[in-house]
Amino acid sequence: MQKLRQLSGLIDSLNDKLGIVIRWLALLMVLTGAISALVRYFARSQQWTLNLTPATEAQWYFFSVIFLMGAAYGLNHDVHVRVDVMYERLSAKARAVIDMAGTILFLIPFSVLMLYVSFPAVRVSWQIREMSPDPGGLPRYPIKALILVSFGLLLLQAFSQLVKQVDVLLENVSEPGHSDNASEVQP
Repeated sequence: MQKLRQLSGLIDSLNDKLGIVIRWLALLMVLTGAISALVRYFARSQQWTLNLTPATEAQWYFFSVIFLMGAAYGLNHDVHVRVDVMYERLSAKARAVIDMAGTILFLIPFSVLMLYVSFPAVRVSWQIREMSPDPGGLPRYPIKALILVSFGLLLLQAFSQLVKQVDVLLENVSEPGHSDNASEVQP
């Protein structure tokens, strides 16, 4: 079980590092939109014609990366959407059972299905080096590949969550991601 905990920690660490990148991409996305708007209004006042398609598509791509790559980060930090009627009132073990059931019955099959369904489209996109149909548009194939990466990361994080839930059920920790062992507590 110790090896599984170490692997879980590595997966969590990977998704945390991606979370840092996502934060910076959010700032870059906002700056891209703001600068594009300013340039567009300045160009109109000067009666210039500019092609801002690459900036607009870059903003969409930044949003796509944030959304796709943020799923595993959100799962790791338990900030995903949850309908909480009684969940918070349950014991840690009961929550672990519910989370395990949801992960095994819904998250893992959905992620595998999305990988299966998306792979052919991503493969074709890479084979033809798919481009945006808009003049001056960006390549589409790299952003489509992130669909596979994001669901792969989500599957890894699902595994990590399962390891943490098993720890709760075996009474090694009271909550997933929180160690109860005094030897593991850092001063």
